[in-house]
Amino acid sequence: MKHILWALLLVSSFSSSYAVEKSTSLPQVIAAKQRSVEHKNRDKYRHPQQTLEFFDVKNDMTVVEVWPGEGWYTEILAPYVKDHGKLYAAHFSAEAEQPHFKKNLHDFVKKIKSQPKVYGKVELSVLQPPTFLQIAPEASADRILTFRSVHNWMKNDQAAAVFKAMYKALKPGGILGVVEHRNSTLRQQDTKAVSGYVTEDYVIALARNAGFEFLDKSEINANSNDTKDYPEGVWTLPPALRLKDKDRKKYLAIGESDRMTIKFIKPQ
Repeated sequence: MKHILWALLLVSSFSSSYAVEKSTSLPQVIAAKQRSVEHKNRDKYRHPQQTLEFFDVKNDMTVVEVWPGEGWYTEILAPYVKDHGKLYAAHFSAEAEQPHFKKNLHDFVKKIKSQPKVYGKVELSVLQPPTFLQIAPEASADRILTFRSVHNWMKNDQAAAVFKAMYKALKPGGILGVVEHRNSTLRQQDTKAVSGYVTEDYVIALARNAGFEFLDKSEINANSNDTKDYPEGVWTLPPALRLKDKDRKKYLAIGESDRMTIKFIKPQ
């Protein structure tokens, strides 16, 4: 009888362990119900599984998502690391002067409070240069991820300060993952990134100036249909579609922007 009970205990332990592992697997989290259908429909442009695997994000890591916006990637990262790791969401300041920033933060906080089982362990931090730059405790993060935000920092002359803040928060050996709208190498980079597009060389230079070493880049989020010469810059394309109904079918056919996907390492 004791042998039978012991065997059952082992099976139960194995099943429980498997359930935890299964529940935090990346493909399952990406397919789960906490993600809206609208967000899932954009996976064909954003390739979340391939992108996070390229950045080598594991579910037991401390991850910082920088300027998460409405939380498109938070919907994936929060449940993925909640059992074994930690997620910092470095968002706008509640004291931000820009109404858009305040509304974005308000909507994000409302989102994470609405599903405590999914987002209850997310820790909010503040990134609002030049005042707020501590996105996580110093040398605490295994991974720092930023998606389509570099052009915003450039517009406000904040890029150098943000890259230094990200460097400070990473552990030695930690990885910074950057996804950004990619400018053509044939165009001279506007330091204000008015079009929303940034060259890979410019991003690499920003990272190196902060102390990072270039690690690798990928074409996961490339879009060869993106000609990068639109009336309203990158915001002409979906999801923004700033021209509204004008040439809407044309821009929907192009899809979301061509994007660089680059990773850097903080030296040991």
